[in-house]
Amino acid sequence: MYLLIIGIALWSSVHLIPSLAPGLKIKFTNTLGENGYKGSFATTIILSIVLMVFGWQAVEPEIVFILPDWIKWVTAGLMVIAIWLMTLTAANTNVIRYLRHPQLSGMVVLSVAHCLVNGDNRSLVLFVSLGIWALIEIYAINRRQGAWRRPETVPLSAEIKPILLTVVVYSVLLFIHPYVFGVSVLGM
Repeated sequence: MYLLIIGIALWSSVHLIPSLAPGLKIKFTNTLGENGYKGSFATTIILSIVLMVFGWQAVEPEIVFILPDWIKWVTAGLMVIAIWLMTLTAANTNVIRYLRHPQLSGMVVLSVAHCLVNGDNRSLVLFVSLGIWALIEIYAINRRQGAWRRPETVPLSAEIKPILLTVVVYSVLLFIHPYVFGVSVLGM
């Protein structure tokens, strides 16, 4: 469980630095340069993901709760929403006029979805932690940036790109999930 917790802590702390400790980010950027900071940030995020994956795989799961089998369909629907929210960051859509942090909101939905379908200790530690991190990040960014100014309205055609991207990402995740995460989605 230690690797999993270290990975989560690393992921959270590195992401929270710009929001909760902007002075520290400036210090790192001044010391390492802009590219050095970005490179160390990316490297640390990749390391945290590796630690979370290997840490999760290393823990013997202990069942905390079991929900009915149909919950996997709720999870599948929530994951479509989560991926769609995360893809909104790649496009300027009308949805982001109403949702300030679509990617972080998507992470919260992803976390809830995975907690519903995975009632074991390691999954709950991972997904509850990531959900809490996303909520803290939303709060911290809002506090740092102050009042939100809604983006301008864009043509309805702008909604097509995130929808297509969601279909592609969801399809790829359905296929690779058993190979990367060792768990088949929807019992497939």
